[in-house]
Amino acid sequence: MLATFIIGLREGLEAALIVGIIAAFLRNNSKSLFAMWVGVVLALVLSVIVGIALEMTECALPQASQEGMESVIGAVAVFFVTGMIMWMNTHAHNMKKELETDAAEAISQSSAWALASMAFLAVLKEGFETSVFLLATFSVAQSAMWAAVGAVIGLIVAVIIGCGIYFGGIRINLSRFFRFTGLFLILVAGGLIITSLQTAHEAGWLNIGQQRIADLSWLVPPGTIRSALITGVLGIPPDPNQIQTVAWLLYIGIVSVMVYWPAHRRPAPVKAARLSLAFAGVMALAALALFLFYPPFTLQLPGNAPLVSSAEQTPAGQVQLLVTAGNGYRLSVQSAAGKITQITLPADAAIPGERAGLPTREWNIKKSVTPAQAPDVVTLDQVVALYGNRIPIGLNPAMHPGPYQAQWTVHCSVQASAAGDALLDASGHAEEVITLSGSGLQSSRTVTVRTPTDEVSACNWQVSSAWQQRVSDALQQHEIYQDNYRFWAYMLPALLAALALIFAVSALRVLLKFRNERSSVIREYDLSFGSQSHTHLPKNKG
Repeated sequence: MLATFIIGLREGLEAALIVGIIAAFLRNNSKSLFAMWVGVVLALVLSVIVGIALEMTECALPQASQEGMESVIGAVAVFFVTGMIMWMNTHAHNMKKELETDAAEAISQSSAWALASMAFLAVLKEGFETSVFLLATFSVAQSAMWAAVGAVIGLIVAVIIGCGIYFGGIRINLSRFFRFTGLFLILVAGGLIITSLQTAHEAGWLNIGQQRIADLSWLVPPGTIRSALITGVLGIPPDPNQIQTVAWLLYIGIVSVMVYWPAHRRPAPVKAARLSLAFAGVMALAALALFLFYPPFTLQLPGNAPLVSSAEQTPAGQVQLLVTAGNGYRLSVQSAAGKITQITLPADAAIPGERAGLPTREWNIKKSVTPAQAPDVVTLDQVVALYGNRIPIGLNPAMHPGPYQAQWTVHCSVQASAAGDALLDASGHAEEVITLSGSGLQSSRTVTVRTPTDEVSACNWQVSSAWQQRVSDALQQHEIYQDNYRFWAYMLPALLAALALIFAVSALRVLLKFRNERSSVIREYDLSFGSQSHTHLPKNKG
């Protein structure tokens, strides 16, 4: 409630001051206030619509997207409040003069719409900032109802103070007021940074620096006034992690120095602008360097994977993934006896997939072969032995005593997956069948061979469990590295680039203003010097 009260009071007072100063100036110049009030009402209505639209949009999103939107709103709110604090810290004592100058220009245009636009844009800025900042604060408040009550009370008090200033009954040191409330809002904005980082983690955007560095449960026990003040108002959690703490300290330290550094120790505006421009260039170069040169993750796995038999889990050789022409691959399977089998993995047969955020290719290759030196005729005893010492279903020894004509087929299925040129997993499974005919059989009988032959054993293999664990560890390292890569190569450069743009635009505005003022002074001097020279020219006596 306290945070939203201060927000409502401060933002509302800014808007009330703007409206009050413009209204007083118009009243002193005997001008109608109708156009101004049109702009004010439109700005207030649009601000409310923006706040409602943001809230409805957030509620309509899935949970993860809601967390992401809260992060974005929090970041925008921090940007707004920081800019507002710094601007008011610099312009509070000149705000009345600047607004009166703008109003005079609008009046000189003899356009009611120019005056309405001025009031509209001024109040819209405050209203939009208030909507975003209050929405971000509501998301972390322990009670949304009390947060809303605080905001409403703050706005009412602001309107009362604004009316008092307009009618002349209240005098307030604006510079001191905004500096005092600015310190409180810096702490609130620091808490919003912590909350935005937390929701970014819950949305899956930020996963680095999540190690807890302190236990503040003794300082903020739940249900106490301290908890309401420290956690509810300032946003400091009982278990801050590394990235939250670093971001909070950096923000509080940098903004406090920029706002409250003694004026007599600050460099001149032009020198400060040039320093800001140089600092913006350094940040832009750092962002570009991180984006271009931060190394991506490379999956490091040995070239050969050990194999075990699918049945006995005994060593069965090794397998190697080889790259072939046409963006294809080949498995080179070497048995324990040294026999090498080449299995082609065509590029067009690959199924795209993903493991631990890493794009993969998967194959399921099936082939059927006829075993070498397989007998064309088998006896009943041989069939029973091949079937696991059991008589196959559908084969009657009395009616079909054998021997039988035999057609042998081995169906071999190989599954493999790879990430880039690294083999992640591979296995082979074989099934051998005999198609029997003759000996009184009216139709063929297919019998599965349950006693493995050499051909079947050669296709029944898989990578060892130790290799699978090694792959799992490597993929886990990839996930961790990807989180770091996303932060250092994308998120941090984007933040540095945004800050560089802000510093550059701010510095260029100051330098451009100084240049225009200097040009204006030189022109005035030239005009004055030219007029004096013309006055003192000697008269033509000819």
